[in-house]
Amino acid sequence: MPLSHRRILLGITGSIAAYKSAILLRLLVKGGAEVQVIMTEAARDFIGPLTLATLSGKPVLSEMHLDDQWSNHVALGHWADALLIAPASAQTLSKMAHGVVDNLLTAVYLSAKCPTLVAPAMDADMWEHPATQDNIRILSRHGVVVLPVGEGPLASGLEGPGRLAEPEQIVGELNAFFQKDTLLSKKKILITAGPTHEAIDPVRFIGNHSSGKMGIRLAEEALRGGAEVVLVLGPGSEPAPVSKRLTLMRVTTALEMMDAVRQHLEVTDIFLLAAAVADFRPAEPAAQKIKKEGRQSLSLDLIANPDIAAFIGANKTSRQYLCGFALETENLVENARAKMDKKNMDLIVINSPNDAQSAFGYDTNKISLLDKSGKLVSFERQSKKDAARTILQAIAERI
Repeated sequence: MPLSHRRILLGITGSIAAYKSAILLRLLVKGGAEVQVIMTEAARDFIGPLTLATLSGKPVLSEMHLDDQWSNHVALGHWADALLIAPASAQTLSKMAHGVVDNLLTAVYLSAKCPTLVAPAMDADMWEHPATQDNIRILSRHGVVVLPVGEGPLASGLEGPGRLAEPEQIVGELNAFFQKDTLLSKKKILITAGPTHEAIDPVRFIGNHSSGKMGIRLAEEALRGGAEVVLVLGPGSEPAPVSKRLTLMRVTTALEMMDAVRQHLEVTDIFLLAAAVADFRPAEPAAQKIKKEGRQSLSLDLIANPDIAAFIGANKTSRQYLCGFALETENLVENARAKMDKKNMDLIVINSPNDAQSAFGYDTNKISLLDKSGKLVSFERQSKKDAARTILQAIAERI
């Protein structure tokens, strides 16, 4: 079982839903996990530490705990396989998002080497407030797994989103996380994302509309799966995730992206090439801004950029896995199959800018996956986050 022999830090914060943490703790222990509970001072107003200590078989830790062996936040963070905070109050989520350390739980979070999962619980109005949603987005970018909230009657008398997920659901999410973690754990994944810009002069460039969102979602989901990620990111405004297992390499041109890939060629297990790399670049970029005056036309001498996918395909070993992308406007499957065969890819992700709300700039994507055996699977439009999960799951099943 995924929970068997796992070491879980269970953080409990000040929420009326804290009473459910006893049920959650019992389920975790029943599943074979070793659980250490950390309570905030506010949580003690909703559930007693004696109950939790009895269920876990360990003294409950809090701000006032004096046992040097366990009150060391660094040691706690290194001990655990996962930090699960349930319930996670709006206040605790805000502290985590902004690096505020004023209790043992937030200190452990900032120093933990293990994955962190949070199960929010609060009133509907608090959950829907822009500040809370901003904090959720920040935590997601930092690699925190935010579990879905439930909907229904709330302690305030309102109805709506914000309920703590049921303990059985939280355990199910944790089991699924560990199963995915086993598939990708310790894998070294290189992801290219975003566009490249090829200078015409100091002001202008050849580029494309890529936002980098798909590649960044892939990086976030790979990190959640336990992988070590190298993200080679072209220019753009989409923020990159933050993680101790992420190496971020910012590049501008195709040549710089190629150089970054070369550096990691031999040590990478999985290549995910989601970047929209310019096929050509100006042969000789102008040193000064090209003036319009006196010109009715302008011709550019373009030369081909290196083909990163073909380079990896020609040099990868049998243990390495190459997943490319094909953005096509016509003959989608035929063109993608030819590209996969020519560049020795193991899997190719097919999509089209002709599909509404897919590809460049959107938060959704409609993809098909084609592997070397010829198996083609198509999916309905989904969020790029879910598309990333779909792609990584497909790879995990094939490696």
